[in-house]
Amino acid sequence: MAGQRKAMDLKTNTIAGWVLGAAGVALGLSIVGGMIFHDERPEKMGYAIEGVEAEGGGGAAAEVPIASLLPTADAAKGAEVFKKCAACHTINQGGANGIGPNLYATMGEAIAQGKAGFAFSDALKAVGGNWDWDKMNAWLTSPRKFAPGTKMTFAGLSNPQDRANVILYLNQQGSNLPLPAAPAAKEPAAGEAPANGADAAVNRVEEDVRGDTGSIANTGTPAKGAPSVDPQAAIEGAKAPH
Repeated sequence: MAGQRKAMDLKTNTIAGWVLGAAGVALGLSIVGGMIFHDERPEKMGYAIEGVEAEGGGGAAAEVPIASLLPTADAAKGAEVFKKCAACHTINQGGANGIGPNLYATMGEAIAQGKAGFAFSDALKAVGGNWDWDKMNAWLTSPRKFAPGTKMTFAGLSNPQDRANVILYLNQQGSNLPLPAAPAAKEPAAGEAPANGADAAVNRVEEDVRGDTGSIANTGTPAKGAPSVDPQAAIEGAKAPH
């Protein structure tokens, strides 16, 4: 009887040992897994999330001027973009303020003023000026950067064309500001060679064979074996495709 009890105790101890050993292994694996697969935000997101700003700003592409996007903007598409704002804002004439102010006739108005006494943040009041095209573009890009300390919680619209579309839509809702002039095309810097290589070659030949009076002149001595001493032939040769 005593031997049987001793055998049962040994079996129980063995089972308990295996259970404790398995628990120790599981705990160890959990610790190691936590060290490898930590839950910090990755440096580069695997996919973009609309309305969420990327952390940091290094290496960002040059911002496209809003004036260059407005001529091709689409107010109908802007109305679709505005649906993201409709949870906090109304835009109809005489519409009530909500979490955010009613936005009817906002373009051209003084920033953080009026709107039936809406309680704007001191941060936005401190910006001053009126809602022009550039200010509205900067605001919609990142409210927190435009007015640090603002109560606006929306992260911003990262797509420049979406901003142009929704700003055009806002402008049609009781404002109707004239569109800004599109930026002038960049002209070549002084001394910069023309983009067309063939034209540049022709210009160089013409300069080489043109005299001080501005007429074609053959003032040089042709090198031995030169294919032609005719200046016009040299110009035509430069124009020919190679």
